[in-house]
Amino acid sequence: MKYILACLIALISIATSASEVEVLDVTATQSGGIWRFDVTLRHDDTGWDHYADGWRVLSMDGAELGTRVLVHPHVNEMPFTRSLGGVEIPEGMTRVLVVAKDNLGDWGTQNYEVNLLGE
Repeated sequence: MKYILACLIALISIATSASEVEVLDVTATQSGGIWRFDVTLRHDDTGWDHYADGWRVLSMDGAELGTRVLVHPHVNEMPFTRSLGGVEIPEGMTRVLVVAKDNLGDWGTQNYEVNLLGE
């Protein structure tokens, strides 16, 4: 019983001390009306039990435009950059948001705003 209680306390402390995935940089490039996003993330990945597992591109009103799923931890690779191509951005949209998540929680609260006009 003591072992089970100790494990539960450890899991709760890991979950409550887990840091949010931080979006450090985003490069958006357009080719033929389709966009590619190169997103650099930082997170306190500890292994399969806790790692950054995705990011998505959203319109300014929260509509999902594209999602990149990350299928493994990047413990010794911080920060790291991954790409997502084939993202269709509606005509006239000049700004999007990028938000990331880890495998323990919901989408992060930090929205990285990207100006598609490059200004």
